[in-house]
Amino acid sequence: MLFAGAAGGRRPAAGLALAAALMAALPAMVKSLALEVAPVRVNLIAAGFADTPELASLPVDQIDERRMQPHAVLPADRVIASADIAALAIHLMTNTAVTGATIDILGGQQLLTRDTRHAL
Repeated sequence: MLFAGAAGGRRPAAGLALAAALMAALPAMVKSLALEVAPVRVNLIAAGFADTPELASLPVDQIDERRMQPHAVLPADRVIASADIAALAIHLMTNTAVTGATIDILGGQQLLTRDTRHAL
């Protein structure tokens, strides 16, 4: 089993209490499920901001700005894309040694200082 979550819920923000609670609960659920349904493997992908088709739902004048904003501060020097998440999913589905894991895919966002993260 492979679950998809969001790493953004780990940072407090007004109006996101329910989302933060759900994202915080997923890693614990995945670890417990991995024990309960073994030998079936259970993992979680926790993605940060990604340049996906959903980005197109932003107003047109904000799309390029939103794409460049993280690019300016991320250690990976780029925003993650759908293909990055898909490649990680394939890895987790094919590597039989991984279970009960939460894998972050953030472009290095977790390495930034609090002040720098606010730019995202």
